[in-house]
Amino acid sequence: MMLWKIYALTTLVLFLKMFAVAGVQGVNRIKNRTFVRPEDAAFFGGAAPAAAELPIVERAQNTLRNDLENIPLFLFLMLGYIQLQGPVLPLMIYATLFVSARIGHTLCYLTPRQPWRNLCYQLGLLMDFMLCGHLLWAVWRL
Repeated sequence: MMLWKIYALTTLVLFLKMFAVAGVQGVNRIKNRTFVRPEDAAFFGGAAPAAAELPIVERAQNTLRNDLENIPLFLFLMLGYIQLQGPVLPLMIYATLFVSARIGHTLCYLTPRQPWRNLCYQLGLLMDFMLCGHLLWAVWRL
């Protein structure tokens, strides 16, 4: 049961993080009245469409794209781990570090900070591979 609670909490926190990043896009578009799509420009004030997105909006889009390349894979690996009834403590560690890494990556992407963004990305990737290794170990001992 505890494994499922870890999964639920991990999913919830990552969802809220992604939702906040989507909010960054919307707030900045509305605040600056800058919309690339003509229908959005017309709906939100009638201004002419912008030639390009605001830099912060582009960064938020790239953050979400990166999230969609990384988060679902980790959640699928977690499901496999739960199905094989792995020990609780390793999953708690992997999930905590992965979530922390994704939050750090987001903050470092939105406020350009290298090498921290890359280090956060690598930490998240390491948690993917640690979880993979633990899954292989669990399968091997069956």
